[in-house]
Parts: sequence; C-alpha cells; structure tokens
Amino acid sequence: MDVALISLIGLVLLALLFDYTNGFHDSANSVATIIATRVLRPRFAVAWAAFFNFIAFLIFGTAVADTVGSTVKGAYVSLAVVFAALLGAITWNFGSWHLGLPTSSSHALIGGLAGAGLARGGLDAIEASSVRKALLFLVVSPAAGLVMAAVLILVLRRVLAGRDVERTERGFRWAQLVSSAAVSLGHGGNDAQKTMGVIAALLVATGHQSGSGDKLIVPMWVAVAAASALALGTYSGGWRIVRTMGMDITALRPVSGFAAETAGAGALFVSTAVGAPVSTTHTVAGSITGVGTTNSGATVNWRIFGRMAIAWVVTIPSAAMVAALAYWGTTIGPEVVSGVLMAAFLTALTVLVIASLRRAPKADDVAPDDVETLVPLRPGTGSIIGTGRPAGPTGAPRRRVSAGQPL
Repeated sequence: MDVALISLIGLVLLALLFDYTNGFHDSANSVATIIATRVLRPRFAVAWAAFFNFIAFLIFGTAVADTVGSTVKGAYVSLAVVFAALLGAITWNFGSWHLGLPTSSSHALIGGLAGAGLARGGLDAIEASSVRKALLFLVVSPAAGLVMAAVLILVLRRVLAGRDVERTERGFRWAQLVSSAAVSLGHGGNDAQKTMGVIAALLVATGHQSGSGDKLIVPMWVAVAAASALALGTYSGGWRIVRTMGMDITALRPVSGFAAETAGAGALFVSTAVGAPVSTTHTVAGSITGVGTTNSGATVNWRIFGRMAIAWVVTIPSAAMVAALAYWGTTIGPEVVSGVLMAAFLTALTVLVIASLRRAPKADDVAPDDVETLVPLRPGTGSIIGTGRPAGPTGAPRRRVSAGQPL
C-alpha cells in the first residue's frame, strides 16, 4: 500500500471524525426541546434523533454536498488542503463545545475549507458562489426559524383557546415526537451531506473517482459512512450544549417545543432542497428564541442568545485561521519539521478534548429537575403561558408540574 493511498484513507477517517463531532456537537438541535419538555429521557431522545439522522440520506439528494465540495476549486484541492480544513473545523467544534456554545459545524467546515484554500492559492482557489450562499444563510436561517416559530405559536394560541390544558399537553407530547424526528431528518439531510461533499471532492482530486461536470457523484459507501458517523455522534450526545439549547435560552413546554421544532424543520427542508449548507444550530436556536419572544410567561435569556450570536459570527473566520495555520504547518520547510508541528498541535488538541470530556456534564445532568410544585393554570391557554405570575380567575385549575417550567 503506497503512502498516497494511506494518506487518503487517513483523511477519509478524519472527515468521518469531523462528522462524528458534528453529531456530538449538534445533537442538541433535535433533542434539547424534547428533553426540556420531558417528552423523552436524554438517552432515549438521542437514540430517536440518531435513527432519523441516519435514514435522512435515503430521502434527500446531494445538492448540499455539491455546494460544500466546490468551496475550494478542484484544481486547488489536495491532501494537505483537506487535512487542514478538517483540522480547523474539528478544532472549532471542540472549542465551542467546551464553552457550551451551540455554534455551526457547517460553517466551521466552510471556514476550514476557505482558510486552507486561501492559504494554498489565494482568492483564485475559492468558489465565491459557494461561500456567498453559506454567508447569506448565516443570516437567513436563524431569522427564518425565529419568525416561523413566532407565527406558529401565535396561531396555536388562537387555535387552542378554550381547549382543556391537560388534554392539550398530552397531545402535544406525542406531536413533539414527530416534530423532533423532522428536525433530525433535516439535520441528517443537510449536515451529513457536508462530509459526503468533502470526501467526494477528495476522491476526485486524487483520481479515485471521476467527476460529472459541475456535479459531484457521491458513492453509496460514502453516504452510508457519513450518515453512520453523524448518527453515532448524535447518540453520544453533546450534553453541555443540550443544556444551553433546551433550558438556558427560554423555558419550554410541549406546545412551544413543538412550534420551535416544526419551524426549524421547515426551514431546514427548504434550505436542503435549494442546496444551501445552513446551520441546523442557528435555525433551531432561532426558532426556540421565536417561541420565547411570543410567550409572555417564558422570557428569552438575551445574554445567552447574544453570546451565541457572537460565536456564530466568528465561527467561519476562526476555523479559517486555524485551517490556514495548519496548511502552512504541513507544507512549510522539511517534512520532519512539518510532522513535528502537526504532532504537537494534535497532541495539544487531544489533551484539551480529554480534559474537557472529564469535566463535561452527563445525560443525567441535563434531565429536567423532577421536583414538583403546585402552580396555577389558565384555562384554555393550551399550556403555553408561564408560571412567572398567577393568571386567570381565582380558583383556576392547578396541576403538578416541575417548578419553573412554563405551562
């Protein structure tokens, strides 16, 4: 087996590792709401999401893979470029996960590819249309999620007026299983394709697969491997970010959780259909914020949202900078020097990851508190107001719910 083939296999495995971190980092997108609203326990929730992540590649095409795979023009794609791009994206994923920030693995990969491409060939190496599409949806996806969720919760409030609260909540617990599955399908359909695009572009660049005009051909084994890595990452759970998404932005109950998930899934399906590599994280965080802004009893923690927004803006340039440094490190001077530099970087990253994992929260740490208290319900609200202040006439029905949860 020659060195080039060994290097190719190593890069494919590194791409799948990125896909695993994508699932690990972004699992909060589809499970945070059903955990926060007690529809499923954490381990069951990630298993549910992982299944739909995996089967998504059977439903969606490869338009997103085409966009991602063409970020760097084919003439500039090399083993060193792909290695540096993946290293930049993986480094950002673990760094933002360590801080509990729900950032975009998609934009980390776009940034990594752009940074490595720029380091190799300057602006001529970058396919401007692919980068513009990613930057456009950096703004569009959270805004679309926020607006769609806000509108949906207002419609549900009108439709549910006068309905029995207990029955409404039971019904929307079942509905949330469907809406969370839809988010997981959207996540799998959009995010797994990014790794498929990288691997397919790498195979074409190394002569192991022929291209087809401007479209990438994604082999079935690549699709299965990428979907499997994403599903396994999702099953492992990124509990630190689950806590941020499900409990720190705003408090949720089944109706508001259903609205957030449905709006997020709708935005993901549309973006996947048009081949836009959007951020599932941005979209779902936007939709959760949207239901919070229209729910008078569950205010939005704008400090947390502000931290996330800043992280969203710096994701692409940060991953690009790491990727550019990694590319220069792998190509500068004698191979021995490059090898020592990359070994030192990978060792430092490994130590950071191990230390972070040892201190990371576990599944039981993100399960909602089981302490219960008596709180008032307003008849007819469909469990979408909060418990911050009593509402409705004296003697309004009461039921046992967890303290601090909006109803």
